[in-house]
Amino acid sequence: MRSAREEYERRLKAYTRLLGKQTKRVNTTSILRLAVFVIGIAITGILIYLKYPYLSISSLLVTMIVFTLLVVQHRKFKDNKKYTETLIKINETSIKRTEGQWKEFKDSGEEFQDEEHNFSGDLDIFGRGSLFQWINSAVTHLGRISLKDRLTVFNDSIEEKYKIQEAVKELGSTLGFRQKYMAEALMNKDNMNNPEVLFKWAGEKHERYKKTWLSIATKIMPLLPIGALLALLLVPGFTYKVLLLAILINILFLFPTNVERQNVLSEVAEYKKSLESYYKMVRLIENKNFKSEYLNELKKKLTDSNGVKASKQLEELQEIISLISDRSNMFYIIINIIFVLDYRIMIRLENWKENSGKHLETWIRTIGEFEALSSISVISYENPKWVMPEFLKDIDKISAKGMGHPLLGEKRVCNNFIMEMPAKVLLITGSNMSGKSTLLRTIGINLVLSYAGAPVCAESFKCPIMKIYTCMRVSDNLEKNISSFYAELIRIRNIVDASKSDDKIFFLLDEIFKGTNSMDRHEGARVLITQLSRAGAMGLVSTHDLELGTLENESGGRIKNYHFREYYEDDKIKFDYKLRPGVSTTRNALYLIKLAGIEVEDNKKGY
Repeated sequence: MRSAREEYERRLKAYTRLLGKQTKRVNTTSILRLAVFVIGIAITGILIYLKYPYLSISSLLVTMIVFTLLVVQHRKFKDNKKYTETLIKINETSIKRTEGQWKEFKDSGEEFQDEEHNFSGDLDIFGRGSLFQWINSAVTHLGRISLKDRLTVFNDSIEEKYKIQEAVKELGSTLGFRQKYMAEALMNKDNMNNPEVLFKWAGEKHERYKKTWLSIATKIMPLLPIGALLALLLVPGFTYKVLLLAILINILFLFPTNVERQNVLSEVAEYKKSLESYYKMVRLIENKNFKSEYLNELKKKLTDSNGVKASKQLEELQEIISLISDRSNMFYIIINIIFVLDYRIMIRLENWKENSGKHLETWIRTIGEFEALSSISVISYENPKWVMPEFLKDIDKISAKGMGHPLLGEKRVCNNFIMEMPAKVLLITGSNMSGKSTLLRTIGINLVLSYAGAPVCAESFKCPIMKIYTCMRVSDNLEKNISSFYAELIRIRNIVDASKSDDKIFFLLDEIFKGTNSMDRHEGARVLITQLSRAGAMGLVSTHDLELGTLENESGGRIKNYHFREYYEDDKIKFDYKLRPGVSTTRNALYLIKLAGIEVEDNKKGY
């Protein structure tokens, strides 16, 4: 079985070969189109010169028909070429991800960063070097929002989470579907803006266009100019003034609400490209047979109460929008006057909104849900050795075998980890750079993956459903005039308040109370850790304060000590990043000070 990298490379080669053929096809039809036009016009000119009127007209008609067919074919070939180029780009991007170059990807979800969120900032969920940047394959506005919610909001029950796991595994195995699905969105990427205006339009009603008399009038009004024209051609002595009068009547009929129609039709026309992609993405979902219950539940949302498929209804909307796009044609004004097309289009639009408009938001949100799940399934496909977590219902326990940080790639060092009753808090000590903070983030981000329905970076992983809170990266907020120390207090207060609720709480605290003196820091940390352990919250606390290690004996087993250590080889500091029980027994501050070029002994003499 091919690895993900090998399959991406195979597809890249296949699509590159196809692109070569398609490029030749596009160039050939382009040359042929020009040749037909030049030769056809030349022959027509010669026939006119030779005074063969019927042959010249026939030649011109044949030329225009063949030329038009070639234009349509050329456009189709160009679209196919662009689609193949998009698939090539997707596979090139996928190869970069497997090579660890994903931090170069433009979409890092930076706009989703939220300093006030319970954990996303500390666990690198968004921004440069983030989980979002690593896995995101969502292109549409709501697809990206859906992925953001999947990684930060965990309201699903355990049963739902297992369903999502099955959906993610199934999507992971359907690489062809996922790449085509993403390609359809990328074809019109620049048009995938926030569809809220479209949703608003779909819900707006213009009752005047539902009137029966107007529907009858739009059928009758074209008969006036058409009948007058036929009479002018066939009836001797029929005056052209009647034709002009008929045209004037139609113009006056079109005049009322002209500005309103212009605004409505122009607004929806802006979504032509994005609706084209939505339609094709819906078609891909509808034509795919899924096994997982969750995916089939999502798929059912792409039908209305009468069982009519969303693709059929979106196709009808596309036809209407194509008519709207024709309004920019120079001949449209003439056709509009004769056939009162503006009214006909508005009536069709209102009928469509009446029957299908209320479903549009559900369809587009469902498209986004599939994008989010496809993004998460990237983890499953590219990391087949990672495992889906097991969720514990009534047991406060986290256990993992071979757990590593998913964003560190080959640099990661894996640890076995267990946290179970009566222990509620693990106190992690160790010297600088030994791995304390990384361990906290490793556990935190793997919990995020678990709750999102993704596999985790471990050989086995079990956990209960908990609400995650962190206090790790805290900085000054000049805009709100908040110091880092006060910002840290706010975070800690939120954790304390949450621990008093009925929810299961999991917290990660990294070197708390850094902004105060050592005595207050020690006492504050001691009181906080004791209070959280008594409240029943679970969590990890990293600290340099080795004296906090005495809490293990004082807590009745609720607090356990673990540590990381360093060693020296050839007068160089080394770390194995392995978690061990007990309090740290080593220190490296003086070594690091010397590494910075500070002469420790001279400074001592100076004092």
